Amino acid sequence: MIKVVAALIEKENKVLIAKRSNGDPNTLSKWEFPGGKVEKGEDEFHAIEREIKEEFELDIKAKCFMINNICEYPDKIVDLRLYSCEYVSGEFKLHAHSEYQWVEKNKLSEYDLAPADIPLAEFLKEMV
Repeated sequence: MIKVVAALIEKENKVLIAKRSNGDPNTLSKWEFPGGKVEKGEDEFHAIEREIKEEFELDIKAKCFMINNICEYPDKIVDLRLYSCEYVSGEFKLHAHSEYQWVEKNKLSEYDLAPADIPLAEFLKEMV
């Protein structure tokens, strides 16, 4: 099982999602909560902060674990773990994504989300 962390970054009652432009064929061209794999021996809080810095050149602070979803893809099992995060600083630069959007929680289902991200979006919709 592959442990993956995802960031819930909120601004003006909207959440950040990004469209994957490279990497895993299971998530290519799909929208997702940004994040990435936890490296061996790495703390999940550090992992999400590192991934957002690598993928967007943004500094964030991971605040708390919210929910996870275990998703079976054809070639692997992913444990996607959502963390509430606070934006600290930086300007968006896209490295692994073609675009990003700030989306109202109740409109997340209108996007073609990666399979592992769908239950996380549904969880957030219920919190509205």
